[in-house]
Amino acid sequence: MSDVSTVEAGESQANRPNLDLNPAIPPEEMDDLTEKIIAAFKTVFDPEIPVDIYELGLIYKVAIDEARFVDIDMTLTAPACPVAGEMPKWVEDAVAAVPGVAGAKVGMVFDPPWDQSRMSDEARVALDMW
Repeated sequence: MSDVSTVEAGESQANRPNLDLNPAIPPEEMDDLTEKIIAAFKTVFDPEIPVDIYELGLIYKVAIDEARFVDIDMTLTAPACPVAGEMPKWVEDAVAAVPGVAGAKVGMVFDPPWDQSRMSDEARVALDMW
């Protein structure tokens, strides 16, 4: 996978995932796929926090290969999160269900550690953390 460009979302640079774009996929298709993958991330919530994993800044990297398989690096708000064993599967299932995605695999990473600075403004508003 080639790190051709970085597409990021949210207000804070700290919470934006790195997106490895594949030059074999036409730009219009990549844009559409990216929007749908982000929408899929936004359907997954930590059961203890009423904000989706994308806005929380838990997604660190998304790489899409020529076959449209998606590799995801994500973290948790804490390594001892009660859903640590389940959440990666939730994310894989949500992304794999996106039309045009061949499959998805989540890798858990804890470096850099997650902190509240990774949250988007939307998450801060939802959690009343201004």
